[in-house]
Amino acid sequence: MPRDRPDFSSEDRHAQANTLLRTTGVSRTRLDSHASERASRAWWDADAAQYHDEHAEFLGVDSPDGEFVWCPEGLHEGDWHLLGDISGKRILEIGCGSAPCSRWLAAHGAHPVGLDLSRGMLERGRAAMTRSGPRVPLVQAGAEELPFADESFDLACSAFGAVPFVADSARVMREVARVLRPGGRWVFSVNHPMRWIFPDDPGPDGLRATMPYFDRTPYVEVDDEDNPTYVEHHRTVGDRVREIVAAGLVLVDLLEPDWPEWLDREWGQWSPLRGEIFPGTAIFVTEKLPGCCASSAGR
Repeated sequence: MPRDRPDFSSEDRHAQANTLLRTTGVSRTRLDSHASERASRAWWDADAAQYHDEHAEFLGVDSPDGEFVWCPEGLHEGDWHLLGDISGKRILEIGCGSAPCSRWLAAHGAHPVGLDLSRGMLERGRAAMTRSGPRVPLVQAGAEELPFADESFDLACSAFGAVPFVADSARVMREVARVLRPGGRWVFSVNHPMRWIFPDDPGPDGLRATMPYFDRTPYVEVDDEDNPTYVEHHRTVGDRVREIVAAGLVLVDLLEPDWPEWLDREWGQWSPLRGEIFPGTAIFVTEKLPGCCASSAGR
């Protein structure tokens, strides 16, 4: 899931990654797919240990069978069944991180494959699988060019993985449509696009609108030579819908989870204070129409 934007102080929860990558500041600049992918791979490799120190318990990374949590608001696939019937289904998880979602799917009768750009995140998942629970095949690759044959999966999912971090999310949608079988479902969660206009602050300062919603210029962190070390890309709700439709998919539902009363923890910019006022997550539920063919020739 997206990180909170840093203060570059000793209290920064991403201090290890910032030190390793020599992150010193923030820039607003457009990046192509290659530069964006390179920055994301380096970032998630460098931040894997501290990320899991903070979030592994909530995500169920070290539970015997993993867990499938869609978002910081705590929506669990076991309760919501956004993917529908998973038993016996071949499922691609894009941006799987340490793969707790894929492991949970496997424990409930599915045949998942986890894909992620970061070797560091995948190694954390492999370590969890050596201790207990089902073993899931993991693939290191980017989401803009999926290394799978046409129509090779029944379902696809992504819980805050890949989609906010790629330069060409429309291509991701086309690639997912290509590898999905007709009638297959693609569900992905991202930070809610309206969050772009607010500072990444869980407190009162995070309630002030400071950024234009329509400015798609990425948020980029850089080192002292202006090389990107972290990147997040912004798309409006309309952008996401158009990318889905253009890929030959149908938007079935769009969820904007309420902040649950029982949840008092913060996750970066996510907090009870902000969650009571506006959504932090958008979950897009899409399907590939029966009879629809998305060929790799259209890439």
